[in-house]
Amino acid sequence: MPSSNRRVLLAAALPLALAACDKASPEPPTRAKSPVSAAPLAFAPSAAPVAPSAPTRLPAPARLVAVGDLHGDLDATRAALRLAGAIDDRDHWSGGKLVLVQTGDQLDRGDGEHAILDLLDRLTDEARAAGGAVIALDGNHEVMNVQLDFRYVTDAGLKDFGELPGAGANDARLLQLPEAQRARAAAFLPGAPIARRLARRGVVALVGDTVFVHGGLLPKHVRYGLDRMNREVSAWMDGSARELPALVTGEDGPIWLRRYSAAADAEDCRVLAETLAMIPARRMVVGHTVQRGGISPACGGQVWRIDVGLARFYGGKTEVLEIAGDAVRAIGR
Repeated sequence: MPSSNRRVLLAAALPLALAACDKASPEPPTRAKSPVSAAPLAFAPSAAPVAPSAPTRLPAPARLVAVGDLHGDLDATRAALRLAGAIDDRDHWSGGKLVLVQTGDQLDRGDGEHAILDLLDRLTDEARAAGGAVIALDGNHEVMNVQLDFRYVTDAGLKDFGELPGAGANDARLLQLPEAQRARAAAFLPGAPIARRLARRGVVALVGDTVFVHGGLLPKHVRYGLDRMNREVSAWMDGSARELPALVTGEDGPIWLRRYSAAADAEDCRVLAETLAMIPARRMVVGHTVQRGGISPACGGQVWRIDVGLARFYGGKTEVLEIAGDAVRAIGR
């Protein structure tokens, strides 16, 4: 079948399929539970639930660019966005109808987190007005911060969100934390201002025949429902649901999975192919696991790994992934 016809069939099938199913790393192998125990939600009574603002699915654009983990490095973020052709020298949208996907982990390890969140939110509006799109996904570090797990936050990061309105000083959940963490916690607690901004995002997005996710997807995630995962994570972040789905936060959850990002073997590639066929999609684009040699494909191009460690913390190169029709390539400086 000609590739152009195949793309048309995939694009037509995506909404129906989703409605129906509606190995080395600096991360520790296990994760501590949230330091704050369950307590009444402080924000939900006065705030309407937030729905993800970016659609789970978009049709294939003429040009699609993906950017990996940013980790609090504003300069590296700007460099990657300029390399993508997304912003001008004044940090305003210049991409026209470009669709830009950032695969999560804007937070932690660097001091520019707040500025990065502000920049991406502004560019989302500017791109929409120009006929393009910016889709920023939530990764494991966004979820960890809403869980009030601040192990990877810098000293500046603990202070950077202190001026935002948040939970009251006597909120029991904040009093369980060290005093130095309380200002940040008041911004990131489920239902608090920054958590509600993160709730507008998803953990999975489909653009044309490419599926984007921070860590990776398995058949069980597709059976559970990609839209359902997005809705449930959003509801937990905005404070309207008490629990985060265990399917999302497990070691093989979509924000933590590394199965395709290390030395993927034949069985990994078989599982990947099964997952893509269920969605259906042609390829998966993931971040989360630093690729020291730069952006790399695996399983015959069915997965592209785009976390190149571009933040200062890792000292990697600046690269982005471009998809234009059938052509997929890494663009670097």
